[in-house]
Amino acid sequence: MEIGRVAVIGAGTMGHGIAQVAAMAGCEVWLTDANPAALDAARTKVQANLDKGVARGKVDADRAAATMERLHTGTLAEGVPGSDLVVEAVPESLDLKQRLFREVDSLAPAHAILATNTSSLSVGTIASAVADPSRVVGMHFFNPVHIMKLLELVRADATRDDVVDAAKAFGERIGKTCIVVRDMPGFATSRLGVALGMEAIRMVEQGVASAEDIDTAMVLGYRHPVGPLKLTDMVGLDVRMAIGTYLAEELGNAAFEPPELMKQMVADGKLGKKAGSGFYEW
Repeated sequence: MEIGRVAVIGAGTMGHGIAQVAAMAGCEVWLTDANPAALDAARTKVQANLDKGVARGKVDADRAAATMERLHTGTLAEGVPGSDLVVEAVPESLDLKQRLFREVDSLAPAHAILATNTSSLSVGTIASAVADPSRVVGMHFFNPVHIMKLLELVRADATRDDVVDAAKAFGERIGKTCIVVRDMPGFATSRLGVALGMEAIRMVEQGVASAEDIDTAMVLGYRHPVGPLKLTDMVGLDVRMAIGTYLAEELGNAAFEPPELMKQMVADGKLGKKAGSGFYEW
């Protein structure tokens, strides 16, 4: 399937990034959000990303201008009909995603691929909300989307081969390296990343070392681009705690249980970068 038009639902951190890379690849993109103010903010962020790319000589000025021309904003009813690919990038709530997919299912063309950007929830369970679950696939992007090269494609039991193939072709078109994983809790990336992050928090809790030294150990000793505690700050302690709780329950594995230190920090509002304070001051 040739993907010419893309609808992205959710104009937050992930959504505006997905919209940007799709528009840069030549797709007509409709970005939608329940909050109109978020759409204006998203366009501003995309423009800033492009301006930075132009200033650094990594993006041609004409390409940047064309990208903004291909990026439209509006409602679900404006963006979804006529799209070949619909990507959901709303918060990690199963109920929210299922309600959204029911609405999308009534608006999207029969040929359209429906994708969820979930980082840990069951793609098959999300897909159960639509009439034809075979057209649903997980497309897990990474932040910042316009820089990170990985795209984790998640195949549920019902997902058709041609849907996976089309999603992979689209991923390669937007400059991503794709991996395909089964629809298991946490997939490949969140499962490993959250396990490492939770253990790092337990180490801080037990006084093994400071957050800075633990992160330095992983950056210099294992060549991780960023340490697990700084990454937790960047993702958000509340978000990671919710994922860890979910994985602990689904996998029956205490390694994913949020440590008491994490629970206390979330209760105190120390959520990481978005709150200005977490394991680091931002």
